Amino acid sequence: QRKQTNMQPRVHLLVSSDDDSSFATAVCENLEARFGLTNCIVRSSNVPFERLFPSPDLPLLYVILGKSTSTTSRLESESSVPTINLSPSVPEEVALSIGKMCSLASAELRRKVQNAVASLSQARVVQDAQWKTASPLYKNAIGKCYDKKNQITGDKITVEGRIRGKVRDRYMCSTSSVVALVTTDRQSGFDRALAQVPFKGAVLNMTSAFWFEQTKHIIPNHIVKIPHPYVTIAKKCNVFPIEFVVRSYMTGSTSTSIWKNYQNGVRNYCGHDLPEGMRKNQKLQKNLLTPTTKEETHDRPISAADIVKENWMSQEDFDVCAKAAMDVFAFGQEVAARRGLILVDTKYEFGRDQETGQILLIDEVHTPDSSRYWLASSYEERMAEGKEPENIDKEFLRLWFKDHCDPYNDPVLPEAPRELVTELSRRYILLYELISGQSFDFDAMHGEEGIQNALELVS
Repeated sequence: QRKQTNMQPRVHLLVSSDDDSSFATAVCENLEARFGLTNCIVRSSNVPFERLFPSPDLPLLYVILGKSTSTTSRLESESSVPTINLSPSVPEEVALSIGKMCSLASAELRRKVQNAVASLSQARVVQDAQWKTASPLYKNAIGKCYDKKNQITGDKITVEGRIRGKVRDRYMCSTSSVVALVTTDRQSGFDRALAQVPFKGAVLNMTSAFWFEQTKHIIPNHIVKIPHPYVTIAKKCNVFPIEFVVRSYMTGSTSTSIWKNYQNGVRNYCGHDLPEGMRKNQKLQKNLLTPTTKEETHDRPISAADIVKENWMSQEDFDVCAKAAMDVFAFGQEVAARRGLILVDTKYEFGRDQETGQILLIDEVHTPDSSRYWLASSYEERMAEGKEPENIDKEFLRLWFKDHCDPYNDPVLPEAPRELVTELSRRYILLYELISGQSFDFDAMHGEEGIQNALELVS
């Protein structure tokens, strides 16, 4: 018995019927797959007590599954081996209970059990948010907004100085030190408008507001106030022409992404040496800063040294922004992990306050549009199976357009189905609630009239 401290724990699962035997076999398979426990066997609890105890292969643990018998009763009272009773329910849950008991004998097993418990907790957080946002309260609010065409486009706002962007509109005042930013419900793709997604603008604006507040101890930001869920009043800044992209995983699909470059044979990416043999979606050895230039024709990956060499930024300014980007990203990963999410990669922008000269974090932070999030609970399992990581997918609307038209060349695009647009809205709200840990407040929206009033108060 003493030797089992230096070897894999032995577990005997005791059952009294064929059905319980099949269940116990599934538990054994789960113990091996999740915890590497291969020394588990199924025994009959109907045999005489002496056949089970004592024996040369005395286990570390007896697990009684299903009904008790005279043999299991004697085991519980006379055996020196710990004995537990578990009801046959879900193999994964029973395996976790057994794993917890066996982890007392192995530090490595204890680590695996801790990871399993964390994954289960993360999965439950995501499940709760999924069920919550699929409830009638959410679906009715989203459907009502869509049916009444109450999405925020910015076209009914009459405040002067509007500069229209793809998604966000700016309202400039030459005599003021602030700018008003309105994030609309417009959904763009293929360099054109695809749909108007209820509450999307509020999700993006409030997600950024959440992160700006959470990270202001790391670096100051451009926020002056948030007078409306769709509106940010920000300090005017001279923007640095570099996007500070931070990556934690070998992934991506665009020409500037680390995975596409790696596939094409690049082994020094933005100044970072990459090892041979990496797989798509694999975690990098450490978080990497992989900046890109902001150019009119196309963005391109660039190293820290070349940013200074090509006079995009001074060394001093770059160092401030680079450190802030890495610190904000690391903080974001910690918060996301508590919400059941992996913050995979993101981009940051920085600017210099036109009044004070201070470098500020600007634009948006860790939103569903600027960042990639995966579900933490299933990442390891899906990587082991060669599958793509789970995420709260927002690409299905783009795929619908690709299947039903030529979105790059057709002069007029078909209207996206109601169920797709409202489902996309739900997923944006789901991501907001997962990321921020806050409930989405439909009553605070107040339409474009409310935005107009908020802009007039600060104009």
